[in-house]
Amino acid sequence: MSARAHNFFAGPAVLPVSVLEETSQAVANFANTGVSLMEISHRSKEFEAVMNEAQVDALALMKLYPDEYSVLFLGGGASMQFAMIPMNFLVTKADYVNTGEWATKAGKEARLFGQVNEVASSEADKFNHIPKNIKFSGDADYVHITTNNTIYGTEWKSTPDVGTVPLVADMSSDMLSREMDFSKYSLIYAGAQKNLGPAGVTMVVIRKAWLEAKAKKDLPSMLKYATHVKNSSMYNTPPVLPVYVLGRTLKWIMKEGGLGAIQKRNEAKAKLIYDAIDACPGFYKGAVAAKEDRSLMNITWNLSTTELEDKFVAEAKAKKMLGLKGHRSVGGIRASVYNACPMESAEALATFMAEFFKANQ
Repeated sequence: MSARAHNFFAGPAVLPVSVLEETSQAVANFANTGVSLMEISHRSKEFEAVMNEAQVDALALMKLYPDEYSVLFLGGGASMQFAMIPMNFLVTKADYVNTGEWATKAGKEARLFGQVNEVASSEADKFNHIPKNIKFSGDADYVHITTNNTIYGTEWKSTPDVGTVPLVADMSSDMLSREMDFSKYSLIYAGAQKNLGPAGVTMVVIRKAWLEAKAKKDLPSMLKYATHVKNSSMYNTPPVLPVYVLGRTLKWIMKEGGLGAIQKRNEAKAKLIYDAIDACPGFYKGAVAAKEDRSLMNITWNLSTTELEDKFVAEAKAKKMLGLKGHRSVGGIRASVYNACPMESAEALATFMAEFFKANQ
């Protein structure tokens, strides 16, 4: 491939170069079938192998057992899951922790189906931290959290203790970025376009026992998890191309050494940029109040004026560093350093930050 830019977009986001190259081949001639991946039947044995391998690989990376969990590849994005989860599981009440815009939207959708207890929120502090010492109700149908907050740059560094209540998590922006005990969750969902693949597919990992025991039955077929589990995500035509790319990304994670190796690299990349922020106090102002809540995936900071921020973004772009403008709702600067973001990009940004400080302090 020709020289690539340093990609810091928050989503759709950077993908491994080897995956892009494999996909390019598959788009032209998939599995030596003589037709494109975008032309072949999803019922063909060649594509069924793609689907089956992706499901197996996802569970292997998460150290989950196929007799206990199912992996689904669905459309509609994580936003569809905001409604689908309460539609299937909310009977009496659910506990929601509000840590950002997407968590807020998840709670809003859930209220259409039943009682939502917002057991903790960092909204009063502009979502600049993860709430601590949360008191969960203990008898909710489930607890919902958003593990990484793309806009604000906060991340849960440990799984909350919710007792025997099923735990549900939106992991869209930090899925498979680090080692963790995924068995503590009854349902995990992730829009692919931040850390798994391209836009167009959402991965859902669901505990079979919870689904069988608690999911509502009288629902539209397409909105029932049981439908998709029974049909192995093939009830209707799945998003073929995004599923393929996601599957190749899972293979790439394995080749890179698994989640342990990925985590070490993510920590090293994030440290480079956070150190650059901390080295210039008052000039670069980290947006997250407590360092222990800083995201490994989305690093957020401000400068003293919007004019200086605009200058930073423009000069970075001239050096082929793209996607650094903060979310439109909060402004500032944001560097998204997902799994596929190479170390060289983090090094280039840290170097530029030091140079920009010297030139503009």
